[in-house]
Amino acid sequence: MRQISSVLLILLLIHQGVLSAQDARRTGAITGTVVNALTREPLVGTNIIILDTMLGAATNSDGRFTIENVPVGTYVLRASMIGFSTAVRTDVVVSTARPAEVQFTLSETDVKIDEVTITAGFFQKIPGAALSTQTQSNEEIRRLPGGFEDVVRAISILPGVAQVQAGRNDLIVRGGAPSENLFIVEGIEVPNINHFGTQGATGGPQSFINLDFISGTSFSTGGFGVQYGDRLSSVLQIDLRDGRNDRIGGKGTVSASQFGLNLEGPLNDNGNFIFSARRSYLDFIFRAAGFGFVPEYWDFLAKVNYRVSNNNRISILGITALNNVRQFNDTDEQRFDNSRILYSNQDQFIGGISWQRLIPSGFLTVTLGQTFVDYAYRQNDIYLEPVFRNNSYELESSLRADLVLQLDRKTEINIGTQGRVARINSDLFLRSFETNFGDELSLDRIISTTGYKGAVYAQLSRRFGDLNITGGIRMDYFNLIDTPTAFSPRMSTTYSVSEKTDLNTAIGRYYQAPSYIWLAANPVNRNLQYIGVDQFLLGIEHLLREDTKISLEGYYKNYFDYPASLSRQFLVMANTGAGFGGVEEGFASFGIDPLVSEGSGRAYGVEIFLQKKLSELPFYGTTSISYNNAEYTALDGESRPGAFDQRWILNLGGGYIFNEKWEFSTRFRFATGRPYTPFDSFGTQDPSQYNSVRIPANHSLDLRIDRRWSFNTWFLITYIDIQNIYNRPFVDVPRFNRRTGEIEQSGSIGILPSIGISAEF
Repeated sequence: MRQISSVLLILLLIHQGVLSAQDARRTGAITGTVVNALTREPLVGTNIIILDTMLGAATNSDGRFTIENVPVGTYVLRASMIGFSTAVRTDVVVSTARPAEVQFTLSETDVKIDEVTITAGFFQKIPGAALSTQTQSNEEIRRLPGGFEDVVRAISILPGVAQVQAGRNDLIVRGGAPSENLFIVEGIEVPNINHFGTQGATGGPQSFINLDFISGTSFSTGGFGVQYGDRLSSVLQIDLRDGRNDRIGGKGTVSASQFGLNLEGPLNDNGNFIFSARRSYLDFIFRAAGFGFVPEYWDFLAKVNYRVSNNNRISILGITALNNVRQFNDTDEQRFDNSRILYSNQDQFIGGISWQRLIPSGFLTVTLGQTFVDYAYRQNDIYLEPVFRNNSYELESSLRADLVLQLDRKTEINIGTQGRVARINSDLFLRSFETNFGDELSLDRIISTTGYKGAVYAQLSRRFGDLNITGGIRMDYFNLIDTPTAFSPRMSTTYSVSEKTDLNTAIGRYYQAPSYIWLAANPVNRNLQYIGVDQFLLGIEHLLREDTKISLEGYYKNYFDYPASLSRQFLVMANTGAGFGGVEEGFASFGIDPLVSEGSGRAYGVEIFLQKKLSELPFYGTTSISYNNAEYTALDGESRPGAFDQRWILNLGGGYIFNEKWEFSTRFRFATGRPYTPFDSFGTQDPSQYNSVRIPANHSLDLRIDRRWSFNTWFLITYIDIQNIYNRPFVDVPRFNRRTGEIEQSGSIGILPSIGISAEF
């Protein structure tokens, strides 16, 4: 409680120090664009209204609008135009530092404008995503209690998503593995967007995508279209906003784990830029607390937009993340603690250039991208002798082209192709090592190879009255596996039972290539097949009122050709990839074992999701209840619960905006325990008991209070975020301490208060 009192005192001093500057209500501006959702053509003459005010504007010939002299605060905007569906954007924060930028995409409709204002467009469907897709705005992600302003952690409140460990954001989506998630940043497929990310999977402690520059996200947990491939469970699309066009501005931030500086502004009349640099200060905290290891990271983001002409636009993106871990082995205790941890130094780079051209009744997007990850894993024993070493890099270059055409008002077609070249270099060493299950492992292998991936797809959407049908097929190619091609047919439907109720279905086959590190670690693994899953989804959603939606969805996933271990015949690779791994995991996630594509599994569940958007009622909230069941079968023929299987998950979250200065939000999460294999008194584990018991249920309550201050040309935001307010530590899978001979119930710390301060200018 002493920590909380100190944090509150700091906020009080800040409040008193700037209160004298708050005498007058200040104003800002809202700018933005409105385009056709399908063709991306600017929509001229669209009416933009700030709800519950007399303020508004209309779009010009470029589809742009500006609303001046808007009092500082949080607003809801509505865009309407005859012949198009109405759209609403909530959580538009107006400040004195820079104009709020809002993007609208309107879909053509046969319904007249005065007939659709009932539903108002608070919830818009993404084209080709019939169900299982949720969108989040920048502000919705930023204010999430306990989210550390991390775009990946914000997803954990959505239905069907399990959280494996406190302190990490591994995504376990509808019973899938951590390696089954696709990240797309500005059209570039990225293997992992986390600092200290897990090789071959998609999780880590913290995302390196700067939230300040994210305009919004869409997250699909199943049923996604054929334009997305090489992943089985989910797709997270991250769109970055443009830089400001009026003048140079920026933002300085100190948050829960890092500090940084943003800059943005115009380059000329047709271009703008954004740039950020951030550094963690966890190294100061860890060293002061006496930890034997200290993680450090930097990340940098830069984007340039340039409008070549009215129909041509180019954007250039660059992201760099630098991660380093320092060890201190001054005492026996530190050496022992460090011997239990797999360390990873990583350098990551994402770069690309994208060209978008508007054409009659559609648009073409061509993206040239490159990703690079340099891994340096190591784990030593208590004598500082190496147990495991993995020095490897994955350099991937890609070229993608997407064409979207509107054949008529009811028919859309999407055609695309993609090619990727991956340079894979690995130097792996594991000295003779016995796992907790009694298996002997060793490895000493250097490999350098080149992989080629390709894909083509086509998708057609057609509306028949109240029924919309989307169907497509995709072909993937990968040269480094036994059967290099795979075909994926998919179809989804939406039937509008009424103006407020939709019935959705989806069925499809999805394929994913084995991770590069699995193929590099053991030459036998080049005989693997594509991993496959057949998905079946059924859902219904209903608008309780224009700002409140409830949905019920059920799903069934049938996995086949999952890599399974020949040496550890209880192991399916679906049960690896989360957490930091290493000795205590038997290095299973690296694919050291000889693998064959003979594993199988199934996952099924039901989800209820209730969401209230911000509107004239100044509160918002979500409630999700998920029942999930995931089972996998390895070579021993036994069907067992997946290692990340959590049967029941409940998320409650929401907040209240008191005025333009104060906002309160909270989040509660409950999840039943995931399986693990118990230890005997000698610290060994019996394969027959694999995943036979579960940890207790975990639950926590987080609170957050935001306070905003407005000045003539700059804007200040402060917050206090208290995780686990009732001080119940997260209980994780137990582990055996070979120094004491005891089984430890590992877990996180209890209550965790933090503060954040950001000044925008």
